[in-house]
Amino acid sequence: MKQFLFVIICIFALIIGLYPLIYVFVEHKNTFLGSKPSEVLQNQIWKFAFFAHIIFGGISLFIGWRQFGIKFRNKHLRLHRIIGKTYVVSVFISSVSAIYMGIYANGGIISSAGFMSLGLVWLISTLVALIQIRKGNVMKHQQFMIYSYACTFAAVTLRLWYPLLKNLTQDPDNSYLAVAWLCWLPNVLVAYFINKKNLNTD
Repeated sequence: MKQFLFVIICIFALIIGLYPLIYVFVEHKNTFLGSKPSEVLQNQIWKFAFFAHIIFGGISLFIGWRQFGIKFRNKHLRLHRIIGKTYVVSVFISSVSAIYMGIYANGGIISSAGFMSLGLVWLISTLVALIQIRKGNVMKHQQFMIYSYACTFAAVTLRLWYPLLKNLTQDPDNSYLAVAWLCWLPNVLVAYFINKKNLNTD
């Protein structure tokens, strides 16, 4: 069952990790950009932050799952470090961009607070994981990387929660407000229980 869930997570990560490619092939008015007012779209800093967020967020999602295989990590330690460095840089760029974008989030202060909080937790957990591994604290590094990837995986859970809530409630606006928090808080809670279980196992 554990292996099956890991495979499902990997599949979602790979699919949604490629999501930024739709901006190459699909007219922007038919994407998320179509939901933004013209004054936001004319803001070049926001536009730069948006593309930085989706490109580097996509990279972190696409490669991050590979870091959690113990056999892979032990057998290919050098590659693990290369992927890890790429992941950390990608998260730093994407999370800082997300925090800035959160100011302009659809739905006002509730969704802004949700997405900006996600960006902060994502950035801090990744930074702490980096600090811990540089100190040689492998266990703490692994724990905070689990929290980090739980935040990364919000890209997937957002796209699962939003259509589900929208169809159930027939209220897209309030569904979006809820999803600003639902897309990541349950993920972090799951990460907490995974870390707790790993501690008990050890």
